[in-house]
Amino acid sequence: MPLALLALAISAFGIGTTEFVMMGLLPDVADALGTSVPTAGYLVSAYALGVVIGAPLLTALGSRVPRRRMLVALMAVFTVGNLASALAPTFGLLIAGRLLAGLPHGAFFGVGAVVAAKLASEGRQARAVATMFLGLTIANIVGVPAATLLGQHLGWRATFLVVAGIGLVAMASLARLVPPLPAEPHGGLGGELRALGDRQVLLGLLTTVFGFAGIFAVYSYLASMMTEVTGFAVGTVPLVLALFGIGMTLGALAAGPLTDRALRPTLYGALGALAVVLAAFHFVASVKWAALVGVVLIGAVGFLTTTPLQMLVMTKAQQAPTLAAASNQSAFNLANAGGAWIGGLVLSAGWGWTSPTLAGAVLAAVGLAVALLAGRLDSGAHGMPPQAGGGATRIVARGGEGEPAPADAVRPPLASGS
Repeated sequence: MPLALLALAISAFGIGTTEFVMMGLLPDVADALGTSVPTAGYLVSAYALGVVIGAPLLTALGSRVPRRRMLVALMAVFTVGNLASALAPTFGLLIAGRLLAGLPHGAFFGVGAVVAAKLASEGRQARAVATMFLGLTIANIVGVPAATLLGQHLGWRATFLVVAGIGLVAMASLARLVPPLPAEPHGGLGGELRALGDRQVLLGLLTTVFGFAGIFAVYSYLASMMTEVTGFAVGTVPLVLALFGIGMTLGALAAGPLTDRALRPTLYGALGALAVVLAAFHFVASVKWAALVGVVLIGAVGFLTTTPLQMLVMTKAQQAPTLAAASNQSAFNLANAGGAWIGGLVLSAGWGWTSPTLAGAVLAAVGLAVALLAGRLDSGAHGMPPQAGGGATRIVARGGEGEPAPADAVRPPLASGS
């Protein structure tokens, strides 16, 4: 694996830390700025809104920019957004800072995924993409708990100052370790949007929305489940959430080689396992050891879906893999918001603290149904099972630095011994 993946993982670590740390700092921010915790919750929504808006917008605007320069520029926006959040004197300006910090999130992962796949050796593209996402999952084990403690002891502004510092380190790493890569040739914004409108790409994005909504229907209320149903003390909740992060990391580690080997079967298996684990969690949540195992499993099978989904939309949108990968990040955040909303609906209906797990299981099952439909349609279009005997499709950069790599230069991995 090239060292450039380390720079991408460092960047993902910073992004993951700032995305999730706000949930633990809401009471501190609310007290400091004289607002309520529910109102402070809009800071989480502001970041997610920034991701949804920025992913397609910044990707399209930077479509002709060389990839290394684009990555550095996106992390510069991220750094400025976190610095603005740290220095915001009012709640309104903090909302603006969070929105700005979220804008480059989806575009960065979109560009980064394509860069990681191009730099990887034959048959290891999904592992390269998964390595980048490891930074995001490790942030939930180390970055978020550490940043939360820092904010609680030194003030929430210190947290965002440190994240801005991580952004500077990420920019330097990207500039030093990522080799020069040209932007993908394309037929203009219209051509990219047409590629993004491919049926398989749209079904892949829809799979992301439903499948990941199942995770966030539960994750959004996991702390309350642990205290109200399982019986853990409030002080142990950060440790429980760290277990979820460990599960995420295990899932991301497994996703790379499995996706390289068999993309669609990995996706089907992960979504099916997620539906089963979420449904089972409803019945074992009152047993402490079983609940802890369940938390790890939800994180693991949930994030086992990320790499195959990212690789799927990239390979199906051959004329616009970056825009497709960035749009997939928007889909993840729509799933975040939608899952939390649906989980809240079943709670408000009085169905009990563990009812979001059943709602999440249904959402994961719908995601699996969409994925199976997409696979069947793809099989029918080609007259054979898609990617039979192989895994993720290769995205190849032909030529040197001065020779652009056609975005449609896609070929399946070579068979062993070829």
